[in-house]
Amino acid sequence: MRWSGQELGSEESAALPGLAKLSNLVRSVTTPEFAGIRFHEVLAKSALNKMPGQSAMPFGWTINPYRGCSHACFYCYARSTHTYLDLDAGKDFDSEIIVKVNVAEVLSKELAKPSWGHEPVALGTNTDPYQRAEGRYRLMPGIIAALAESGTSFSILTKGNLLRRDLPLLAEAAHHVHVDLAMSIAIHDDELQQSVEPGTPTTKSRLETVRAVRDAGLDCSVFMMPILPYLTDTRDHLEHAMDQIRDAGASAVLYTALHLRPGAREWYLEWLGREHPELVDRYAAMYGRSSYAPKAYREWLGAKIRPIIRSHGLERGRMNPTTLLRSAGLARRAGSLISQELPLDPRAPTLF
Repeated sequence: MRWSGQELGSEESAALPGLAKLSNLVRSVTTPEFAGIRFHEVLAKSALNKMPGQSAMPFGWTINPYRGCSHACFYCYARSTHTYLDLDAGKDFDSEIIVKVNVAEVLSKELAKPSWGHEPVALGTNTDPYQRAEGRYRLMPGIIAALAESGTSFSILTKGNLLRRDLPLLAEAAHHVHVDLAMSIAIHDDELQQSVEPGTPTTKSRLETVRAVRDAGLDCSVFMMPILPYLTDTRDHLEHAMDQIRDAGASAVLYTALHLRPGAREWYLEWLGREHPELVDRYAAMYGRSSYAPKAYREWLGAKIRPIIRSHGLERGRMNPTTLLRSAGLARRAGSLISQELPLDPRAPTLF
């Protein structure tokens, strides 16, 4: 098996009780390189996730090679997904990471089905596909190659600098399908960033990754998500952020105000009470009745930030990735990176 040579470290004799729900669990492992983190390797039964019909998201399908995220952002809206495995949405989300070790092989099979409609696929919508573990498991090259070879456009949103490793592959993929890349860089105050996003690369290093993406000939948007009320919504912070983002060569900026879903709400408010107790009452007034910031605040934020984005030349044009398909038939040409990274023959027998 492709993952058998990873040698991550000692194997746990027993998984956590909640993981008994995973009939596809291969093993649970730890390694000194990732102190305090345990990886639970599973055999995925499917790779493509269809978004509900009523979803407001601008994409219909997603892929999540990991579940849980060592970036440990206190505000992460995906935290509640860990509770489905009887794991908590706080520390467990940061340190008990589910790894779908065969995700690329399964994806290749799904994309080869005659019923696949070649709709755009999004990565990074739940947990980060380029979190630190990707440096060891190396799941993304096979995913990228399978999507490009099948003629499926895709987008990647990440906070991880490991994206740089795959830039040659992504540049080749962009010759065959539409590739939409974005870096999440919400906080441009170093002390605050390390406090509320303790497992992430620094803002400076992520800006350097944006620059590397642009140097590779690819567009790269920046997601200023979320804007933290009373912490990152000042004009000084927003102007400073846009200066840095523009200087890095970003193609566009997208933003949204913080929303606090169950799971993220408790974890973020615990952090807020510890680090910024003076703001607790203000947040209680804002988020007491809803996971979303009040409409009046969102309108105020939009009126402040949109002119700043516009003045820095960072507005985003509209495009439909389904109209930007290229010639996927060239992806298997001899010597191509896509051909080298393609998973095992999807027609071959598997373990499931």
